[in-house]
Amino acid sequence: MSLLEMSGIGKSFPGVRALDGVDLELREGEVLALVGENGAGKSTLIKILSGACRPDAGRIRLRGKEVDIRSPLDARRAGVSVIYQEFTQIPSLSAAENIFLGAEPGLLLRRGDEERAAAELFRRLGVPVPPDALCRDLSVAQQQVVEIAKALAADARVLVMDEPTATLTPKEVAALFAVIRELRGQGWGIIYVSHRLDEIDAIADRVQVLRDGRSAGPALTGRVERARLIELMVGRKLDQEFPKRTSKPSEPRLVVTGLRGGRVRDVSFALRRGEILALTGLVGSGRTETARFLFGADRPDAGAIALDGRPLRIDAPRDAIGAGIALLTEDRKSQGLVLAHSVADNFALPNLRSWTRLGVVDFAKTRRALKGHVDALRLKVADVDQPAAVLSGGNQQKVVLAKWLERNCEVVIFDEPTRGIDVGAKYEIYVLMNELAARGKAILMISSELPEVLGMADRVLVMRDGRVTGEITDMATATQEQIMAMAVS
Repeated sequence: MSLLEMSGIGKSFPGVRALDGVDLELREGEVLALVGENGAGKSTLIKILSGACRPDAGRIRLRGKEVDIRSPLDARRAGVSVIYQEFTQIPSLSAAENIFLGAEPGLLLRRGDEERAAAELFRRLGVPVPPDALCRDLSVAQQQVVEIAKALAADARVLVMDEPTATLTPKEVAALFAVIRELRGQGWGIIYVSHRLDEIDAIADRVQVLRDGRSAGPALTGRVERARLIELMVGRKLDQEFPKRTSKPSEPRLVVTGLRGGRVRDVSFALRRGEILALTGLVGSGRTETARFLFGADRPDAGAIALDGRPLRIDAPRDAIGAGIALLTEDRKSQGLVLAHSVADNFALPNLRSWTRLGVVDFAKTRRALKGHVDALRLKVADVDQPAAVLSGGNQQKVVLAKWLERNCEVVIFDEPTRGIDVGAKYEIYVLMNELAARGKAILMISSELPEVLGMADRVLVMRDGRVTGEITDMATATQEQIMAMAVS
């Protein structure tokens, strides 16, 4: 039975046709995957369903009855709940308080009743979360369960999950899938938005593809071949998901010895010229902390770093940048870019000294330099003066990469380089990484996506509890199971 129908949905923004006659049907007791490249219209469609923005055309039916969703409150009353990547919780309140926030019975809060009701919701979901625990003290997976419990408490029947596994460990992903299957068994309809095609294959009953603001055809049922799904998303055939490697690693460039501090207990490795070295492991293993030490964002307690045989003292990011080390952070929105500033401003920030004379910035030189990177990186921008915030995830990543390429950095650290990026843009990022390696750059790639690790790396280091616990050099025979065994044992 049809639970939700969105028909002929259209939405335009100044200069952009975001949605053009999109149809979507969600049935009771199913998981519908919604996929497409960044900019395909997925986020706009979700915002319309959640009441965050109004469509220009089209209609929405729930259980056959047409509804007018003008606000998030209207969506909630209609039985629609959306869980975004950034959770809508108040960290200083408990799990129970967050679940029932705005729905308290009267002015006097009945904390005991709320906690008992929250405990029952967590029991239904099969996940133990302390109802009285502050949300800031919960893991990301537990916070996600609080969001799902909030939807249960509101008696929602349509649940939208936007990139729900972006920061979860494999074990937490498995637990989330168990919750999703439980909800599906209770008759819920779930719209699952993700760029991770292996997850879609594991959890979805049907797949709806958007491309350039339109439906790329009717929803696909059953197992969909990966190549076919990618072709529908990008509008062209990709002969392979990962480009062929052409570089041949040679002598060591970056040598790290006995790095310690915080979660990092003892890390040593050598990164070679022309090499893509993958650093992987479970969340909390110390991967990102290692990258921050190398870039000077944090200071280690001990250890030595040398580049091309020259010892480095890195006390701050400016020291790393001056030495030729660049970091593309895991969270590009808050750490890699100033979103309110233009593409040109973000590109210029680490390079101002090159274009400044007597305290005056030569903006013409800035734009000439940027244009070369726009062309080389196939950066899709309407205008270099537009805010970085309006770009897709893939294009934001390219802006971050452009500013470091302008400095001609010799060591480039990619921390989760394709997180939240669609499959077409992923391929372009992979090509760029290969091109850098072919030019003799040394690349350290930190990634949780094991297919990415196996498809891109010349060598793999696996971390656990702040230490390197394994190394894989024969990539021809390497498997995900082999990496996971090193990560957990």
